[in-house]
Amino acid sequence: MPNLSEKYKREVVPALQAAFGYKNTMAVPRIVKIVVNTGVGRLREDHQRTEIQKYLALLTGQRAAARPTKKAIASFKTREGLVVGYQVTLRGKRMYDFLTRLADGALPRTRDFKGIALRAVDAQGNLTLGIKEHIIFPEMIGEDYKLIFGFEATVVTSAHTRAEGIALLRLMGLPLQTE
Repeated sequence: MPNLSEKYKREVVPALQAAFGYKNTMAVPRIVKIVVNTGVGRLREDHQRTEIQKYLALLTGQRAAARPTKKAIASFKTREGLVVGYQVTLRGKRMYDFLTRLADGALPRTRDFKGIALRAVDAQGNLTLGIKEHIIFPEMIGEDYKLIFGFEATVVTSAHTRAEGIALLRLMGLPLQTE
């Protein structure tokens, strides 16, 4: 099976050109990046935060960047500079690898999975998924986990409309529900 970048060039671009009438191949929407975020504000111990950072790096193939607070908020018990989350921005080969593992391995393994709801796609054609447990990925099989965390993955496209984004994501192999 060809990888997603080859599939995009061979199958997706001609299909989108025919469907939306693009004259130039550079005008066809594409996947720009995937941003993976997780929050760790509730965790107070450093070893739990480093464990989450380690698992996020294992899932994405890239080290997660710490996201500190910008200002102190007393009601949330945060101080300026306190790490409240981690973020990974994937582009290129790692982006396509993560998307393949998400669409082919992780999402079908979730309980009662009937496809990604279309309401997860915004007006610009970007898809945002909330994943409740990181252990749905095949890389996590066989590990002993004391800490299970969720994260959010946003697939950013260069589409201008929601319909273009949905068509692109369907052709790329993401299991979107029908309308």
